[in-house]
Formats: sequence, structure tokens, C-alpha cells
Amino acid sequence: MKTILNRLLAHEQLDRNEAREALMLIAEEKCNASQMAAFMTVYLMRNITVNELNGFRDAMLDLCIKVNIDEPCMDVCGTGGDGKDTFNISTTAAFVIAGAGQKVIKHGNYGVSSVCGSSNLLQSLGYQFTKNETILKKQLEQSGICFLHAPLFHPAMKAVASIRKELGVKTFFNMLGPLVNPARPRCQLTGVFSKELARIYQYLLRHEGIQFGIVHSEDGYDEISLTDSFRLITNDGERLIKPEEINQSTLNNDALFGGSSVEENSRIFLNILKNKGSEAQMSVVKVNAAVALQISGHAADFQEGLAFASESLVSGKALQSFEKLLSNQ
Repeated sequence: MKTILNRLLAHEQLDRNEAREALMLIAEEKCNASQMAAFMTVYLMRNITVNELNGFRDAMLDLCIKVNIDEPCMDVCGTGGDGKDTFNISTTAAFVIAGAGQKVIKHGNYGVSSVCGSSNLLQSLGYQFTKNETILKKQLEQSGICFLHAPLFHPAMKAVASIRKELGVKTFFNMLGPLVNPARPRCQLTGVFSKELARIYQYLLRHEGIQFGIVHSEDGYDEISLTDSFRLITNDGERLIKPEEINQSTLNNDALFGGSSVEENSRIFLNILKNKGSEAQMSVVKVNAAVALQISGHAADFQEGLAFASESLVSGKALQSFEKLLSNQ
């Protein structure tokens, strides 16, 4: 690792194999804490390259505990790291999507640069993380969704968990999260915190041959925030979409605030699933779910996706999906 650090500090880039080897050293705990912190800090000082992210991803997928599920499922997640402290939009949308009939294998983790990650949220409400494939398949069958807590499946994430928490800022592990779902779903909607990262994701996912959607709001959110125009990149190309183009009001940033604690985020999550969230909260969740349903092919277009998302909430199916997940542990 010392040699790799010297090269990076001399402004050199790693090729794909070198990047893979570097992350393997971290995962196998062959580096000390200072070296790992320095390594992660390099990628706070400059943009990551396609080869580097690809190599890191190779290592994560080579080492991860695989989840073998053959059903046509999707993942819905964001990189985090946008510094916006929103409520858990993608996690909430995942249950709306499941309630609409599209099965979801959600990959997530504790919040690092935010108050509440998807793992914090679900754990606070009684969900018990598992890597038992039989249980995960049962949850998927009964509730339409299962959750893969990243540290259980990725040795590299476990090795750096304490350092990431101490740093308290986004690292390249945020960039990796949506790319290394152990179940390898063939469809995903992913939010990213920058346009540059959106371009890298587009390159990587296009070469994977999967159905994908990448979203980034122009004012920095790693999801469709409706606070500004958002960029939507799919297999068919790229569009910049204004809220009014999809018949949505432009929202105030404060309307998406998740609070200063896990408990506040959890209350917002439950209120939305009970169809009792604020107008802004309900709108942003339904729009993200609608785009995901369109990307997966479950809905023919955005308007049908929006209708499915609304019905999932109004009928109580989204809430039932969450309740069934908790009852099948």
C-alpha cells in the first residue's frame, strides 16, 4: 500500500487491475488505519477515474457474499454524500415500488455523511439484518422486497467502517454502493451526487447490459428532488427534466429535510407509507417510484408509473410491504 500511496500522492492514476489489488489489500486488512484513511482521502482531492472505480468494483464483487435470486428484481438506491440531509427518499420509494408489484432487492448501509442511512432507518424500526438466503427469498416472496445490509456481504466495507465513520465525509465507497449489490439485479435506479459521477455510472452500467436509470438533480441532490431540474440518464439516452414538464410543483429544499435524528427520519418514513406525509414528501417519493417503475418496465411510461405509485400508497400496499418484511424475519 505504501507504494500505491506514493504514486497517488504524485498525482498518478491506477489502472483497473491496480485499483482492484489496492482494494483487495484493504479488504484483507493488510493496511493500517492511517494508510486506509490516506487512500480514501486521495479521492476527496480529485475525481475518480472510470478504471479506478471499475477496479474497486471488481474487488468488491469478487469478495462479496453472493445472493442467488433469479427473479426479475430491481435496486433503488443513491450514493449519498450530497450533504442535503433529506429524509430517506429512495428507501421509502422502494416500499412504494414493492407495493406496486415490482420486486426490489435493496442494497444499503448506515449513514456516514448523513444522519440516517437506509440501514439506520430499518434497524430503528425493528428490522434485523441477515445474510441468510432462505430468509431473504422468503421476504422477497411475501413482501416484495428484501434488504441487503452492505457490511454483512462486503468484507471491504466492514474493514473500513470505523474509519469512514470517523472521517464523516463521503468517500469512494459511497460511489461504489449502488454498483455492488450482491444479488446483481438486472435493473436499477440510482441517484448520484454529481454530473461527473453520472457520466461514469452511465459508462459502467451500459457495459453491464442491464436496464438502468441514473438521476441527479441540478442543485446537487442524489435523487429526483423536485427542487430543480433533474438529469435522467437511461439506456435510451439523457434528458434534463423540469418539474413542470411532469406536472409537478417545484419544491422548497426545507420540505425534504429529514430532521436531526434517526427517529425523526423514521417518523417521516412511516407517515408517508401511511399516506399521511406532507404534500412535498408524498410528491417526491411518488415521482422517484414512478421513474423506477418505468425503468423496470413494470409501467409503460412515467404517468402510468405515477398512477401505480399513488395506488400503492392510497391502498396501503406500500405499508403492507413494510409490515410483511418485518413479520418475515
